[in-house]
Amino acid sequence: MKLKGKVALITGGANGIGKVTANMFLQEGATVVISDYNAEAGEKALSEFNHHENVTFIRSDVTNTEQVNAMVQSILESHGKIDILINNAGITIDGFLTKMEEEAWDKVVAVNLSGVFKCTKVVAAAMVENGYGVILNASSVVGIHGNIGQTNYAATKAGVIGLTKSWAKEFGPKGIRVNAVAPGFVVTDMTAKVPQKVLDKMEAQTPLRKLGRPEDIAAAYLFLASDDASFINGTILSVDGGLVI
Repeated sequence: MKLKGKVALITGGANGIGKVTANMFLQEGATVVISDYNAEAGEKALSEFNHHENVTFIRSDVTNTEQVNAMVQSILESHGKIDILINNAGITIDGFLTKMEEEAWDKVVAVNLSGVFKCTKVVAAAMVENGYGVILNASSVVGIHGNIGQTNYAATKAGVIGLTKSWAKEFGPKGIRVNAVAPGFVVTDMTAKVPQKVLDKMEAQTPLRKLGRPEDIAAAYLFLASDDASFINGTILSVDGGLVI
């Protein structure tokens, strides 16, 4: 098993890519803590894992520093370490720039960018003490090439790329690898509200002529978290069916 003995924290782990990643990590021997703002979704996820003894749920808002600190402290008290952090929590509030309310900008930045900063700051400190760690950030192809109607989302995902490269340089000498995954168009709860004609267009734009699955992204996280990727640091791995070439 690729992650035997490892402790992983996955934010936004109650749904979609986060939940699938948690399940995949469990199958590979990891002890997993899923964090999410939605307590009901978190408890539901635990039931879907059949209350596996190696998975727990902590309700936490990644935009709230006190809650983040308390969550990390609880994990350290229970497990003694955090080997893997996946900054997966994210939201979208789309709109054209001229119609976008400042509140929509602030909320997306708070979760998708500041949340990554807050979680990583406290977890990285614990990793430095242990001399080992893997930090994986959720970016997006939108953060690489932009997208109409997603000023806030694209800005945060581009920002995550900057954080990833900076932290890879900062923490590499301390035994901590930092990478990011940039998904393309993936079938998740976020895309469930997208009109079919738009999904068809997304599929047509992807060279592989299909949309991604949460399992495709989870597999990328698994690879980067494992020792198979021990010499990979500061990389932005596009998992997009060839959309950005």
